[in-house]
Amino acid sequence: MIELRTPAEIEAMRPAGRFVAETLATLRDETKVGTNLLAIDRRTRELIRRAGAESCYVDYHPSFGASPFGKVICTSVNDAVLHGLPHDYALRDGDLVSLDLAVSIDGWVADSAISFVVGTPREEDLALIDTTERALAAAIKAAVVGNRIGDISSAIAHVAHGAGYSINTDFGGHGVGRVMHGDPHVANDGKPGRGFPLRAGLVVALEPWFLETTDELVTDPDGWTLRSADGSRGAHSEHTVAITEAGPIVLTDRSFLGVD
Repeated sequence: MIELRTPAEIEAMRPAGRFVAETLATLRDETKVGTNLLAIDRRTRELIRRAGAESCYVDYHPSFGASPFGKVICTSVNDAVLHGLPHDYALRDGDLVSLDLAVSIDGWVADSAISFVVGTPREEDLALIDTTERALAAAIKAAVVGNRIGDISSAIAHVAHGAGYSINTDFGGHGVGRVMHGDPHVANDGKPGRGFPLRAGLVVALEPWFLETTDELVTDPDGWTLRSADGSRGAHSEHTVAITEAGPIVLTDRSFLGVD
């Protein structure tokens, strides 16, 4: 069921959005060559506890997950792009890292993801990350009353295809509010003018993610981590966005922190 939020409810979602934005910015600053993925999870757990927030991941057990996730943040590295289960791995020079975080504060959820390189970056990785960020910006621009879900999907695809990347539509954006994943599904490819009409009060997590040379995924033995089928690298950018009569509001915006 697609739910629309009142202006007061959208305001009530701001603390969760701000916390997720601040936490991802903090983690990006603190994550270096040598940082262990389990240390990232512990640090996130500490920040969640201090804020009185609740993790959306620990007990999360959808049909595609082998077991409850058990950690509080997704840490995907290099050819892993989604649902990366934190494990005992120390980051190496040039690793491409994607962090995806969703928390609830006072019963309202916000969801966001960033990708970055630790140490010396490859130009190909920077281009891939930039494409996800530009696609996210295009998606947000299309998230206006009067458009449809397909307009958002098409905007994402236009950027991705223009950069030479193919697109997997198995996982994409989604409604967000009292729960982390709700209707509608927002694919990263689609036709303009199609799908659910965008109305004031719709809150969605928009999340372009692309793989360098494939659109096929494989699942790790951990039952969660999704990797490219050919070993090529992936990147992921995501924001929680409220659609209003005055235009889209990015609830997980990090610009107020002086970061993108």
